[in-house]
Amino acid sequence: MAAALDEARRCLDWGDVPVGAVVVRGAEILGRAGNERERQQDPTAHAEILALREAARRVGRWRLDGCTIYVTLEPCAMCAGAMVLARLDRLVYGAPDPKAGFAGSLADLVRDKRLNHRLEVEVGPGAAEASELLRTFFGERRSSS
Repeated sequence: MAAALDEARRCLDWGDVPVGAVVVRGAEILGRAGNERERQQDPTAHAEILALREAARRVGRWRLDGCTIYVTLEPCAMCAGAMVLARLDRLVYGAPDPKAGFAGSLADLVRDKRLNHRLEVEVGPGAAEASELLRTFFGERRSSS
């Protein structure tokens, strides 16, 4: 989770929501990224999607079985769906997202029994630091507008 938090902090350099993601297999980092929606002007440039793309390129296939993704914020519907489609084994996320989270908050896409693949989910590591990064980012946005 420390590497995902590092990626989240980097997002502040280009004014993006500080969310970071890291895909690992064993002790090896296969993909890492922070949000780049503002930087790339791309609505799909979420940290999770970018980290999954890098990991898939690195292993040379789209199936990322045997991998865990660490994310600082509970994934949205798009990212949760991508994790299921990538066949990740496990999701570990820090802060819950009651307004957009699809790994237990609004819905639980990553563990939906109707799908042909489900992820193991762990919640909480890095939650305090991830939440503080987000609170500070949005607090500064509100006070400057």
